Amino acid sequence: MMNLKSVRKRFTASALLAAVGGALASCTVGPNYQRPDLKVPAAYQRSAAPEATPSAEIGNRWWTLFGDPVLTKVADDTVAANLDIRAAMARVDQARESRRAALGNFAPDLNLGASSRRSGNANGVSNQFSLPLTLNYEIDVWGRLRRQYEVYKNSEAASVADLEFVRQSAVAEVVQAYFTIRLSDRQVALLEEALQLYRKQLELTDTKYKAGLALPTDLLQAKTQVNSATNQLIDVRRSRAKQEHAIALLLGRAPSDYSFTRANPALVLPAVPAGLPVNLLARRPDVAESEYRLAAANAQIGLAKANFFPSFTLSSSAGFQSANLSNLLDWEKRVWSFGPSLSLPIFQGGRLTAALAQAKARYEEVMANYRTSVLAALRDVEDQLSELQLLAEKAKSLEETLVSAREYSRLTELQYKQGLTTYLQVIDANQTLLNNELSAAQAESQRLTATVLLIKALGGGWQNPAAPVSK
Repeated sequence: MMNLKSVRKRFTASALLAAVGGALASCTVGPNYQRPDLKVPAAYQRSAAPEATPSAEIGNRWWTLFGDPVLTKVADDTVAANLDIRAAMARVDQARESRRAALGNFAPDLNLGASSRRSGNANGVSNQFSLPLTLNYEIDVWGRLRRQYEVYKNSEAASVADLEFVRQSAVAEVVQAYFTIRLSDRQVALLEEALQLYRKQLELTDTKYKAGLALPTDLLQAKTQVNSATNQLIDVRRSRAKQEHAIALLLGRAPSDYSFTRANPALVLPAVPAGLPVNLLARRPDVAESEYRLAAANAQIGLAKANFFPSFTLSSSAGFQSANLSNLLDWEKRVWSFGPSLSLPIFQGGRLTAALAQAKARYEEVMANYRTSVLAALRDVEDQLSELQLLAEKAKSLEETLVSAREYSRLTELQYKQGLTTYLQVIDANQTLLNNELSAAQAESQRLTATVLLIKALGGGWQNPAAPVSK
Protein backbone atom coordinates (compact mmCIF):
# COMPACT_ATOMS: atom_id res chain seq x y z
CA MET A 1 0.00 0.00 0.00
CA MET A 2 1.33 3.42 -0.99
CA ASN A 3 1.51 6.05 1.75
CA LEU A 4 1.91 9.81 1.65
CA LYS A 5 5.65 9.51 2.02
CA SER A 6 5.97 7.44 -1.15
CA VAL A 7 3.87 9.92 -3.12
CA ARG A 8 6.08 12.73 -1.89
CA LYS A 9 9.11 10.77 -3.02
CA ARG A 10 7.68 10.40 -6.49
CA PHE A 11 7.10 14.12 -6.76
CA THR A 12 10.60 14.76 -5.45
CA ALA A 13 12.02 12.38 -8.04
CA SER A 14 10.02 14.14 -10.75
CA ALA A 15 11.33 17.53 -9.71
CA LEU A 16 14.86 16.15 -9.53
CA LEU A 17 14.60 14.72 -13.04
CA ALA A 18 13.34 18.08 -14.26
CA ALA A 19 16.28 19.85 -12.68
CA VAL A 20 18.74 17.34 -14.13
CA GLY A 21 17.13 17.66 -17.54
CA GLY A 22 17.49 21.43 -17.39
CA ALA A 23 21.14 21.14 -16.32
CA LEU A 24 21.90 18.75 -19.16
CA ALA A 25 20.22 20.97 -21.73
CA SER A 26 23.25 22.76 -23.13
CA CYS A 27 22.40 23.02 -26.81
CA THR A 28 21.13 26.44 -27.84
CA VAL A 29 20.29 26.71 -31.51
CA GLY A 30 20.55 29.94 -33.44
CA PRO A 31 23.29 32.60 -33.61
CA ASN A 32 24.75 34.14 -30.46
CA TYR A 33 24.73 37.93 -30.50
CA GLN A 34 27.87 39.78 -31.50
CA ARG A 35 28.14 43.56 -31.79
CA PRO A 36 28.38 44.58 -35.46
CA ASP A 37 31.77 45.79 -36.62
CA LEU A 38 31.25 49.52 -37.14
CA LYS A 39 33.81 51.89 -38.57
CA VAL A 40 33.97 54.74 -36.07
CA PRO A 41 36.35 57.67 -36.70
CA ALA A 42 39.31 58.03 -34.36
CA ALA A 43 38.48 61.64 -33.44
CA TYR A 44 35.95 64.40 -34.05
CA GLN A 45 36.67 67.08 -36.63
CA ARG A 46 36.28 69.99 -34.24
CA SER A 47 36.60 70.75 -30.55
CA ALA A 48 34.55 72.93 -28.21
CA ALA A 49 35.24 76.67 -27.93
CA PRO A 50 38.57 77.08 -26.07
CA GLU A 51 37.50 80.23 -24.20
CA ALA A 52 34.59 78.52 -22.47
CA THR A 53 34.91 77.83 -18.75
CA PRO A 54 36.63 74.45 -18.24
CA SER A 55 34.39 71.86 -16.59
CA ALA A 56 34.77 68.40 -15.15
CA GLU A 57 33.41 65.24 -16.75
CA ILE A 58 29.69 65.46 -17.48
CA GLY A 59 27.62 64.16 -14.58
CA ASN A 60 24.05 62.92 -14.35
CA ARG A 61 22.95 66.38 -13.17
CA TRP A 62 24.82 68.20 -15.90
CA TRP A 63 22.49 71.21 -15.75
CA THR A 64 24.25 72.34 -12.56
CA LEU A 65 27.29 73.22 -14.72
CA PHE A 66 25.54 76.44 -15.81
CA GLY A 67 25.63 77.83 -12.28
CA ASP A 68 22.00 78.98 -12.03
CA PRO A 69 20.04 77.78 -8.95
CA VAL A 70 16.71 78.54 -10.64
CA LEU A 71 17.67 76.44 -13.65
CA THR A 72 18.84 73.63 -11.38
CA LYS A 73 15.50 73.52 -9.59
CA VAL A 74 13.51 73.57 -12.82
CA ALA A 75 15.57 70.69 -14.25
CA ASP A 76 15.29 68.67 -11.04
CA ASP A 77 11.54 69.24 -10.97
CA THR A 78 11.34 68.04 -14.58
CA VAL A 79 13.08 64.78 -13.70
CA ALA A 80 10.66 64.28 -10.82
CA ALA A 81 7.39 65.28 -12.46
CA ASN A 82 7.60 65.05 -16.26
CA LEU A 83 4.78 62.89 -17.62
CA ASP A 84 6.80 61.50 -20.54
CA ILE A 85 9.37 60.26 -18.03
CA ARG A 86 6.64 58.65 -15.95
CA ALA A 87 5.26 56.92 -19.03
CA ALA A 88 8.74 55.62 -19.86
CA MET A 89 9.10 54.35 -16.29
CA ALA A 90 5.84 52.46 -16.69
CA ARG A 91 7.19 50.89 -19.89
CA VAL A 92 10.23 49.73 -17.95
CA ASP A 93 7.94 48.13 -15.37
CA GLN A 94 6.03 46.35 -18.11
CA ALA A 95 9.22 45.04 -19.70
CA ARG A 96 10.55 43.91 -16.33
CA GLU A 97 7.41 41.91 -15.59
CA SER A 98 7.51 40.36 -19.07
CA ARG A 99 11.08 39.27 -18.39
CA ARG A 100 10.07 37.83 -15.03
CA ALA A 101 7.25 35.93 -16.68
CA ALA A 102 9.72 34.49 -19.20
CA LEU A 103 12.01 33.48 -16.34
CA GLY A 104 9.12 31.56 -14.80
CA ASN A 105 9.07 29.26 -17.84
CA PHE A 106 12.24 27.60 -16.55
CA ALA A 107 10.44 26.35 -13.44
CA PRO A 108 8.02 23.39 -13.35
CA ASP A 109 4.31 24.11 -13.50
CA LEU A 110 2.47 22.80 -10.44
CA ASN A 111 -1.33 22.87 -10.56
CA LEU A 112 -4.10 21.62 -8.31
CA GLY A 113 -7.28 20.69 -10.12
CA ALA A 114 -10.71 19.29 -9.37
CA SER A 115 -13.23 17.66 -11.68
CA SER A 116 -16.59 15.95 -11.57
CA ARG A 117 -17.99 13.79 -14.36
CA ARG A 118 -21.30 11.92 -14.64
CA SER A 119 -21.74 9.34 -17.41
CA GLY A 120 -24.09 6.55 -18.29
CA ASN A 121 -24.46 3.45 -20.45
CA ALA A 122 -26.68 0.34 -20.70
CA ASN A 123 -25.50 -0.78 -17.29
CA GLY A 124 -26.51 2.42 -15.56
CA VAL A 125 -25.18 5.79 -14.47
CA SER A 126 -21.83 6.37 -12.77
CA ASN A 127 -20.02 9.32 -11.19
CA GLN A 128 -16.34 10.09 -11.06
CA PHE A 129 -14.69 12.71 -8.89
CA SER A 130 -10.99 13.56 -9.00
CA LEU A 131 -8.62 15.88 -7.16
CA PRO A 132 -5.20 15.73 -8.92
CA LEU A 133 -1.99 17.66 -8.27
CA THR A 134 -0.04 17.86 -11.55
CA LEU A 135 3.53 18.82 -12.34
CA ASN A 136 4.83 19.60 -15.85
CA TYR A 137 8.30 20.61 -16.82
CA GLU A 138 9.71 21.33 -20.27
CA ILE A 139 13.33 20.30 -20.73
CA ASP A 140 14.95 23.15 -22.68
CA VAL A 141 17.10 20.89 -24.85
CA TRP A 142 17.37 23.25 -27.83
CA GLY A 143 17.42 26.52 -25.92
CA ARG A 144 13.95 27.68 -26.92
CA LEU A 145 13.19 28.98 -23.43
CA ARG A 146 16.66 30.49 -23.12
CA ARG A 147 16.28 32.36 -26.40
CA GLN A 148 12.85 33.53 -25.32
CA TYR A 149 14.29 34.81 -22.04
CA GLU A 150 17.09 36.48 -24.00
CA VAL A 151 14.49 38.37 -26.03
CA TYR A 152 12.73 39.67 -22.93
CA LYS A 153 15.95 40.43 -21.07
CA ASN A 154 17.25 42.61 -23.91
CA SER A 155 13.84 44.19 -24.36
CA GLU A 156 13.87 45.17 -20.70
CA ALA A 157 17.36 46.67 -21.06
CA ALA A 158 16.17 48.57 -24.14
CA SER A 159 13.28 50.05 -22.16
CA VAL A 160 15.72 51.17 -19.43
CA ALA A 161 17.88 52.90 -22.05
CA ASP A 162 14.77 54.46 -23.56
CA LEU A 163 13.83 55.81 -20.13
CA GLU A 164 17.20 57.53 -19.89
CA PHE A 165 16.80 58.96 -23.39
CA VAL A 166 13.34 60.32 -22.54
CA ARG A 167 14.71 61.80 -19.32
CA GLN A 168 17.58 63.50 -21.13
CA SER A 169 15.29 64.79 -23.87
CA ALA A 170 12.83 66.26 -21.36
CA VAL A 171 15.55 67.97 -19.34
CA ALA A 172 17.32 69.27 -22.45
CA GLU A 173 14.03 70.67 -23.70
CA VAL A 174 13.23 72.42 -20.44
CA VAL A 175 16.75 73.86 -20.17
CA GLN A 176 16.56 75.22 -23.72
CA ALA A 177 13.17 76.76 -22.94
CA TYR A 178 14.63 78.33 -19.81
CA PHE A 179 17.51 79.84 -21.80
CA THR A 180 14.98 81.23 -24.29
CA ILE A 181 13.10 82.86 -21.42
CA ARG A 182 16.29 84.45 -20.12
CA LEU A 183 17.09 85.60 -23.66
CA SER A 184 13.63 87.16 -23.79
CA ASP A 185 14.30 88.90 -20.47
CA ARG A 186 17.51 90.31 -21.89
CA GLN A 187 15.77 91.40 -25.08
CA VAL A 188 12.97 93.03 -23.06
CA ALA A 189 15.54 94.98 -21.05
CA LEU A 190 17.32 96.16 -24.21
CA LEU A 191 14.07 97.15 -25.92
CA GLU A 192 12.75 98.96 -22.85
CA GLU A 193 16.03 100.86 -22.56
CA ALA A 194 15.88 101.72 -26.26
CA LEU A 195 12.26 102.81 -25.93
CA GLN A 196 13.16 105.20 -23.15
CA LEU A 197 15.77 106.76 -25.42
CA TYR A 198 13.44 106.82 -28.44
CA ARG A 199 10.65 108.49 -26.45
CA LYS A 200 13.03 111.15 -25.22
CA GLN A 201 14.17 111.69 -28.79
CA LEU A 202 10.52 111.88 -29.88
CA GLU A 203 9.79 114.51 -27.24
CA LEU A 204 12.85 116.50 -28.29
CA THR A 205 11.96 116.23 -31.97
CA ASP A 206 8.37 117.26 -31.26
CA THR A 207 9.63 120.32 -29.38
CA LYS A 208 11.95 121.22 -32.27
CA TYR A 209 9.16 120.69 -34.76
CA LYS A 210 6.83 123.03 -32.89
CA ALA A 211 9.63 125.60 -32.78
CA GLY A 212 10.20 125.24 -36.51
CA LEU A 213 13.62 123.67 -36.00
CA ALA A 214 12.76 120.15 -37.29
CA LEU A 215 11.06 118.83 -40.37
CA PRO A 216 7.74 116.96 -40.30
CA THR A 217 9.56 113.91 -41.61
CA ASP A 218 11.83 113.97 -38.54
CA LEU A 219 8.80 113.80 -36.27
CA LEU A 220 7.25 110.96 -38.31
CA GLN A 221 10.52 109.03 -38.26
CA ALA A 222 10.78 109.41 -34.49
CA LYS A 223 7.22 108.16 -34.02
CA THR A 224 7.86 105.22 -36.38
CA GLN A 225 10.95 104.26 -34.41
CA VAL A 226 9.00 104.22 -31.13
CA ASN A 227 6.20 102.17 -32.65
CA SER A 228 8.61 99.70 -34.22
CA ALA A 229 10.44 99.10 -30.94
CA THR A 230 7.09 98.74 -29.15
CA ASN A 231 6.00 96.06 -31.61
CA GLN A 232 9.30 94.23 -31.14
CA LEU A 233 8.78 94.31 -27.38
CA ILE A 234 5.29 92.86 -27.71
CA ASP A 235 6.57 90.01 -29.89
CA VAL A 236 9.30 89.15 -27.39
CA ARG A 237 6.78 89.08 -24.55
CA ARG A 238 4.53 86.79 -26.60
CA SER A 239 7.42 84.41 -27.20
CA ARG A 240 8.33 84.46 -23.51
CA ALA A 241 4.79 83.55 -22.47
CA LYS A 242 4.80 80.56 -24.83
CA GLN A 243 8.09 79.32 -23.36
CA GLU A 244 6.63 79.56 -19.86
CA HIS A 245 3.69 77.48 -21.00
CA ALA A 246 6.04 74.94 -22.57
CA ILE A 247 7.99 74.58 -19.32
CA ALA A 248 4.76 74.16 -17.36
CA LEU A 249 3.80 71.27 -19.65
CA LEU A 250 7.21 69.64 -19.22
CA LEU A 251 6.69 69.87 -15.46
CA GLY A 252 3.26 68.26 -15.73
CA ARG A 253 1.49 71.43 -14.64
CA ALA A 254 -1.14 73.72 -16.07
CA PRO A 255 0.26 76.85 -17.80
CA SER A 256 -1.65 79.12 -15.43
CA ASP A 257 0.18 77.56 -12.45
CA TYR A 258 3.71 78.42 -13.53
CA SER A 259 5.66 81.57 -14.35
CA PHE A 260 9.15 83.06 -14.04
CA THR A 261 10.19 86.37 -12.55
CA ARG A 262 12.24 88.48 -14.93
CA ALA A 263 15.95 88.05 -14.29
CA ASN A 264 19.34 88.30 -15.95
CA PRO A 265 21.43 85.60 -14.24
CA ALA A 266 25.15 85.34 -14.85
CA LEU A 267 25.09 81.97 -16.59
CA VAL A 268 28.30 79.96 -16.91
CA LEU A 269 29.25 78.61 -20.32
CA PRO A 270 30.98 75.30 -19.49
CA ALA A 271 33.49 73.58 -21.76
CA VAL A 272 32.23 70.07 -22.46
CA PRO A 273 34.84 67.34 -23.05
CA ALA A 274 33.77 65.49 -26.18
CA GLY A 275 35.97 62.46 -25.61
CA LEU A 276 36.48 59.92 -28.40
CA PRO A 277 33.87 58.76 -30.92
CA VAL A 278 34.37 55.12 -29.93
CA ASN A 279 33.12 55.92 -26.41
CA LEU A 280 29.89 57.33 -27.81
CA LEU A 281 28.41 53.84 -28.28
CA ALA A 282 28.39 53.30 -24.52
CA ARG A 283 27.28 56.84 -23.65
CA ARG A 284 24.24 57.39 -25.85
CA PRO A 285 21.09 55.77 -24.43
CA ASP A 286 19.32 55.82 -27.79
CA VAL A 287 22.23 53.96 -29.40
CA ALA A 288 22.25 51.48 -26.52
CA GLU A 289 18.50 50.98 -26.89
CA SER A 290 18.93 50.31 -30.60
CA GLU A 291 21.62 47.71 -29.88
CA TYR A 292 19.48 45.99 -27.26
CA ARG A 293 16.68 45.78 -29.84
CA LEU A 294 19.19 44.26 -32.24
CA ALA A 295 20.24 41.64 -29.67
CA ALA A 296 16.58 40.80 -29.05
CA ALA A 297 15.97 40.42 -32.79
CA ASN A 298 19.00 38.12 -32.97
CA ALA A 299 17.53 35.96 -30.18
CA GLN A 300 14.25 35.80 -32.09
CA ILE A 301 16.10 33.97 -34.88
CA GLY A 302 17.25 31.31 -32.40
CA LEU A 303 13.74 31.05 -31.00
CA ALA A 304 12.32 30.53 -34.48
CA LYS A 305 14.93 27.84 -35.20
CA ALA A 306 14.24 26.02 -31.92
CA ASN A 307 10.60 25.59 -32.95
CA PHE A 308 11.76 23.17 -35.67
CA PHE A 309 13.07 20.71 -33.05
CA PRO A 310 11.10 18.32 -30.82
CA SER A 311 10.08 19.44 -27.36
CA PHE A 312 10.50 17.20 -24.30
CA THR A 313 8.22 17.42 -21.29
CA LEU A 314 8.24 15.61 -17.96
CA SER A 315 4.77 15.15 -16.48
CA SER A 316 3.74 13.86 -13.10
CA SER A 317 0.46 13.82 -11.22
CA ALA A 318 -0.85 12.50 -7.92
CA GLY A 319 -4.17 12.86 -6.18
CA PHE A 320 -7.46 11.18 -5.48
CA GLN A 321 -10.16 9.71 -7.65
CA SER A 322 -13.47 8.20 -6.55
CA ALA A 323 -17.01 7.49 -7.69
CA ASN A 324 -18.34 8.97 -4.48
CA LEU A 325 -17.61 12.48 -3.32
CA SER A 326 -17.93 11.39 0.31
CA ASN A 327 -14.84 9.17 0.24
CA LEU A 328 -12.79 11.12 -2.35
CA LEU A 329 -10.05 11.93 0.16
CA ASP A 330 -9.69 8.39 1.48
CA TRP A 331 -6.15 7.12 1.16
CA GLU A 332 -7.32 4.09 -0.78
CA LYS A 333 -8.60 6.37 -3.56
CA ARG A 334 -5.17 7.77 -4.33
CA VAL A 335 -3.86 7.72 -7.91
CA TRP A 336 -0.57 8.79 -9.52
CA SER A 337 1.22 8.90 -12.84
CA PHE A 338 4.65 9.87 -14.15
CA GLY A 339 6.32 9.89 -17.53
CA PRO A 340 8.06 11.89 -20.23
CA SER A 341 6.49 13.08 -23.47
CA LEU A 342 7.84 14.23 -26.82
CA SER A 343 6.29 16.54 -29.41
CA LEU A 344 7.84 16.67 -32.87
CA PRO A 345 6.58 19.12 -35.52
CA ILE A 346 5.97 17.14 -38.71
CA PHE A 347 3.84 19.43 -40.85
CA GLN A 348 3.01 23.05 -39.97
CA GLY A 349 1.90 24.33 -43.37
CA GLY A 350 5.07 26.40 -43.79
CA ARG A 351 4.43 28.45 -40.67
CA LEU A 352 7.76 27.62 -39.03
CA THR A 353 9.75 28.40 -42.17
CA ALA A 354 7.90 31.69 -42.61
CA ALA A 355 8.46 32.60 -38.96
CA LEU A 356 12.20 32.01 -39.31
CA ALA A 357 12.38 34.07 -42.50
CA GLN A 358 10.43 36.83 -40.80
CA ALA A 359 12.82 36.80 -37.79
CA LYS A 360 15.82 37.10 -40.11
CA ALA A 361 14.22 39.98 -42.02
CA ARG A 362 13.38 41.68 -38.74
CA TYR A 363 17.01 41.37 -37.68
CA GLU A 364 18.17 43.04 -40.90
CA GLU A 365 15.71 45.88 -40.32
CA VAL A 366 16.88 46.45 -36.75
CA MET A 367 20.51 46.18 -37.89
CA ALA A 368 19.94 49.03 -40.34
CA ASN A 369 18.26 51.07 -37.60
CA TYR A 370 21.19 50.44 -35.26
CA ARG A 371 23.75 51.59 -37.83
CA THR A 372 21.64 54.67 -38.53
CA SER A 373 21.47 55.50 -34.81
CA VAL A 374 25.26 55.31 -34.54
CA LEU A 375 25.79 57.58 -37.54
CA ALA A 376 23.15 59.99 -36.27
CA ALA A 377 24.88 60.12 -32.89
CA LEU A 378 28.20 60.98 -34.51
CA ARG A 379 26.52 63.63 -36.63
CA ASP A 380 24.85 65.18 -33.55
CA VAL A 381 28.19 65.59 -31.81
CA GLU A 382 29.88 67.01 -34.91
CA ASP A 383 26.98 69.44 -35.43
CA GLN A 384 27.21 70.88 -31.94
CA LEU A 385 31.00 71.03 -31.90
CA SER A 386 30.82 73.02 -35.13
CA GLU A 387 28.08 75.21 -33.68
CA LEU A 388 30.09 76.01 -30.57
CA GLN A 389 33.23 76.83 -32.49
CA LEU A 390 31.51 79.02 -35.05
CA LEU A 391 29.28 80.72 -32.48
CA ALA A 392 32.37 81.58 -30.45
CA GLU A 393 33.79 83.29 -33.51
CA LYS A 394 30.47 85.05 -34.05
CA ALA A 395 30.37 86.25 -30.43
CA LYS A 396 33.86 87.72 -30.78
CA SER A 397 32.88 89.49 -33.99
CA LEU A 398 29.70 90.86 -32.39
CA GLU A 399 31.68 92.28 -29.48
CA GLU A 400 33.81 94.29 -31.92
CA THR A 401 30.70 95.30 -33.87
CA LEU A 402 29.00 96.51 -30.69
CA VAL A 403 31.93 98.79 -29.86
CA SER A 404 31.67 100.35 -33.31
CA ALA A 405 27.85 100.59 -33.18
CA ARG A 406 27.92 102.39 -29.81
CA GLU A 407 30.46 104.89 -31.04
CA TYR A 408 28.53 105.38 -34.29
CA SER A 409 25.34 106.08 -32.32
CA ARG A 410 27.08 108.53 -29.99
CA LEU A 411 28.74 110.49 -32.79
CA THR A 412 25.57 110.60 -34.91
CA GLU A 413 23.54 111.97 -31.99
CA LEU A 414 26.19 114.62 -31.39
CA GLN A 415 26.30 115.60 -35.07
CA TYR A 416 22.51 115.89 -35.22
CA LYS A 417 22.46 118.23 -32.26
CA GLN A 418 25.06 120.33 -34.06
CA GLY A 419 22.98 120.32 -37.22
CA LEU A 420 25.59 118.39 -39.17
CA THR A 421 23.40 115.44 -40.13
CA THR A 422 19.78 114.47 -40.62
CA TYR A 423 17.55 112.72 -38.15
CA LEU A 424 17.31 109.78 -40.56
CA GLN A 425 20.95 109.01 -39.82
CA VAL A 426 20.20 109.15 -36.08
CA ILE A 427 17.42 106.62 -36.61
CA ASP A 428 19.77 104.39 -38.58
CA ALA A 429 22.46 104.56 -35.88
CA ASN A 430 19.96 103.78 -33.12
CA GLN A 431 18.52 100.82 -35.02
CA THR A 432 21.99 99.51 -35.85
CA LEU A 433 23.01 99.60 -32.19
CA LEU A 434 19.78 97.93 -31.02
CA ASN A 435 20.00 95.19 -33.65
CA ASN A 436 23.58 94.40 -32.70
CA GLU A 437 22.74 94.34 -28.98
CA LEU A 438 19.87 91.95 -29.67
CA SER A 439 22.12 89.83 -31.90
CA ALA A 440 24.79 89.63 -29.19
CA ALA A 441 22.22 88.49 -26.64
CA GLN A 442 20.89 85.91 -29.08
CA ALA A 443 24.37 84.62 -29.88
CA GLU A 444 25.05 84.13 -26.18
CA SER A 445 21.81 82.17 -25.84
CA GLN A 446 22.68 80.11 -28.91
CA ARG A 447 26.00 79.15 -27.38
CA LEU A 448 24.26 78.00 -24.20
CA THR A 449 21.75 76.01 -26.23
CA ALA A 450 24.48 74.43 -28.35
CA THR A 451 26.24 73.39 -25.15
CA VAL A 452 23.06 71.70 -23.93
CA LEU A 453 22.65 69.90 -27.23
CA LEU A 454 26.30 68.80 -27.17
CA ILE A 455 25.84 67.38 -23.67
CA LYS A 456 22.77 65.53 -24.86
CA ALA A 457 24.58 64.34 -28.01
CA LEU A 458 27.34 62.92 -25.79
CA GLY A 459 24.83 61.01 -23.67
CA GLY A 460 24.30 63.43 -20.80
CA GLY A 461 26.73 61.69 -18.46
CA TRP A 462 25.01 58.30 -18.85
CA GLN A 463 27.05 55.11 -18.97
CA ASN A 464 25.62 51.85 -20.30
CA PRO A 465 25.52 49.53 -17.26
CA ALA A 466 25.66 46.24 -19.18
CA ALA A 467 26.21 44.69 -22.59
CA PRO A 468 23.39 42.97 -24.49
CA VAL A 469 22.52 39.49 -23.19
CA SER A 470 23.18 36.39 -25.30
CA LYS A 471 22.39 32.89 -23.95
